[in-house]
Amino acid sequence: MPKRILSLLVDNNPGVTSRVSGLFSRRGYNIDSFSSGVTLDERFTRITLVCSGDGNILEQITRQLEKLEDVRDIKVLEPDTSVIRELVLVKVSVNPAQRQGVFSVADIFRAKIVDVSVDSLVIEMTGNKSKVDAFIRLLSDYEILELARTGVTGLSRGADDVTYL
Repeated sequence: MPKRILSLLVDNNPGVTSRVSGLFSRRGYNIDSFSSGVTLDERFTRITLVCSGDGNILEQITRQLEKLEDVRDIKVLEPDTSVIRELVLVKVSVNPAQRQGVFSVADIFRAKIVDVSVDSLVIEMTGNKSKVDAFIRLLSDYEILELARTGVTGLSRGADDVTYL
């Protein structure tokens, strides 16, 4: 099923994320990924969401989002013309003999060990979805205790397409 990554610039008002997600739930659409954060200008929040459906559904989602009062701008982030990333934190159970193997996997993916304890490591890694998935697959040879993914966020490339903060 086709996916679309949307970058929304919205007013930083109470309830705006609820109104955006409510649009999806009222119409029976699913959000595959949702991330948000304030922009350089604290009056605005950037929401990046990934949704899936056929072409008509994806167009309808975009049109319905444009009608929301708090939405200032919407961009479709195309993989060829955007920088799209996701963050993952993975806690892995390790004994002393396994540490070097986990360090090697982390090094291959340019991940960072952010916490070390006697029996576990926490690793931070950013990349596109396929890189994150491959990283998790390689770590599955070890016991993954916990995993947290942020969801996709992104920006369009170049200065020509800048219409908001």
